[in-house]
Amino acid sequence: MTGIGTVNSGLSVISETDGEVLTAAGSVSITIGSDLTTQKSMMSEGAMLLEMEQAKMASVRKRNGMKVVFRELTYTVEHNSKKNQKLHLLKRVTGLIFPAQMTALILIGGKPPSRAFMRRYTGYVEQFDTLVENLTVREMLLYTAEMKLELSVNMAEKCERVDLLLKQLALEACQNVRIGNNLSRGISGGQAKRCNIGIALLSDPRIIFLDEPTSGLDSYTSHEARPRICSVEVMELVKALTKTLNSITVCATIHSPSPQTFNLFDKVIILLRGRIVYFGDNGTDAASYFEKRFPDVDPISGEGVNANCAEWLLSITTKADRDGRAEEFADAYAESELFAENGRMMTGRPGTESRTSITTIQELAVKQGTVTPFWWGLWVLIKYRMASNYKDPKFLLGRIVDKLLCCLVLIILYYGLGKIAAPENLINVSSLLYMYTVLPGFAAISYMPGLVLERPLYIRERSDGLYSTVSYLLSKMVEELVVILFVSLVVSACIFYAVGFHGEYILFWLVYLVTISIGMVVGYVVAAWASDLDVANGILPGYIMGLYFFTGYALRLQDLPKWIGWFHYLDFLHYAWASLMLNEFGERPTPFLGNQTFLEYYGLPQHGITKWEYLGIEVLFFLMFFCLAWLALEYKKHGKR
Repeated sequence: MTGIGTVNSGLSVISETDGEVLTAAGSVSITIGSDLTTQKSMMSEGAMLLEMEQAKMASVRKRNGMKVVFRELTYTVEHNSKKNQKLHLLKRVTGLIFPAQMTALILIGGKPPSRAFMRRYTGYVEQFDTLVENLTVREMLLYTAEMKLELSVNMAEKCERVDLLLKQLALEACQNVRIGNNLSRGISGGQAKRCNIGIALLSDPRIIFLDEPTSGLDSYTSHEARPRICSVEVMELVKALTKTLNSITVCATIHSPSPQTFNLFDKVIILLRGRIVYFGDNGTDAASYFEKRFPDVDPISGEGVNANCAEWLLSITTKADRDGRAEEFADAYAESELFAENGRMMTGRPGTESRTSITTIQELAVKQGTVTPFWWGLWVLIKYRMASNYKDPKFLLGRIVDKLLCCLVLIILYYGLGKIAAPENLINVSSLLYMYTVLPGFAAISYMPGLVLERPLYIRERSDGLYSTVSYLLSKMVEELVVILFVSLVVSACIFYAVGFHGEYILFWLVYLVTISIGMVVGYVVAAWASDLDVANGILPGYIMGLYFFTGYALRLQDLPKWIGWFHYLDFLHYAWASLMLNEFGERPTPFLGNQTFLEYYGLPQHGITKWEYLGIEVLFFLMFFCLAWLALEYKKHGKR
């Protein structure tokens, strides 16, 4: 395997033979390969060390591995496969793969960082943009700033920081443009990428990791009169950030860099079979080294060395690897003066512990992964995301129209039937109460997809330490419950008075409100546990349909098979329907069959439970499903970031 890397106070790059590149700012060296040996590095403030435990060294030498040495920091990572090594390395370095899956020790300033530290003091820009589509660019940055910055920072300061980032990232022209999505485009891909970088920069992180920031973007072409926003622009921006933000380290992976992008880097590391074959200046120095040490290689060609240096270096090293000359190239470098000079540079590092500042020690001691308390995260989510969703007609119509249509159908079919006291009409009334019960439960299906589709955004924002799981879950519920509250009042009132029911309207309304709320949170539980939308669409309808048979209406409670009859105690729809039946027939004589009343025919009430107690039990189901949804969101992991 071949790798290319650069080192400077700005950017560095490492590549595999397929053209995938890892870049970093403020680094000393980066290596990817196999047959590793552990190398310890002295560290200073802000330094990070990832080093294989001694007990694992024997197995590491037999496997593919990675060793990375930044300025003031070293990473050594075990990896069993050559596939996706650059992304695997980036995830190891960022802490996205944690000790439960990794035999490694991570130290920052000589101390192990917590997950909370990694969330609060590092930034990670994903390959695919994960932004809130209904927000504008400015709103997106303000939304993030309000949760990433301390509460002591007032709103004016947050706005000032956002304005500065908009200027630095050249986003001022589109700051009031809606971000949009693939079907409804707002900003361009380059603007979205820069917006993601701005999100990572808001909290002044110590390190920023960029996962293929140029993926999906066009490259500059010199003959274009008006070049588009593209990959070179993004990397030029990253280069500029390393100069303006002296305390920041930028580490990025890049796929197939263009000559213009490669020209941004100052120093290069080239590896074959896990061994370094060159570590030095980019451009003429790199070309001169290989041409002098290996006169038999094909000479570099083209207009200017830097224009095609990346392609040429990859070409000759790949050819050397295929020709079985990897050891020859590596041995030549190990015997060179360049190797000796680099060795002197590596061993001349200052110690770390004495230079670790009080600020760094305090940052390492943080226990909470979020900067702000949970109630503030809840407020900001409501302020920005709930408000933006309510401005979207599609969001509101999707939550209102179906319920109003069902209400209209029930009124047309059952209008005035509640006023007819004939025994033969009791079945009609009870069937209406059954439909009134189960339709809100089935509404769970409409709430489930949103949480699944929003999962990448949730994972990114949770990993960035924007809010806690409970803040996110509560915000989603408040967002839906506000709509449900008004819709339920309209639907329940129209049905209650159009049909002519006799019971208490307040209970009639509350049963509908609680049942549809349970359906919503059941949808969240399934969405949080299911691996994808297809799985969720298979599980949720099956579960809801199964509940229909245990309400006590489709099959009377006393007629349920004994071996499965107990399941009706776990059916929240049973308690809703029973409460409505007692509300309608509990206080008036309803002779039905012989000496049986209509309620006795259905085996109600059970154990002397009142209609309000049935409703109270249903509320307990809501709390139970809420806890299950929280557990799923907090602990169920779907793949890796």
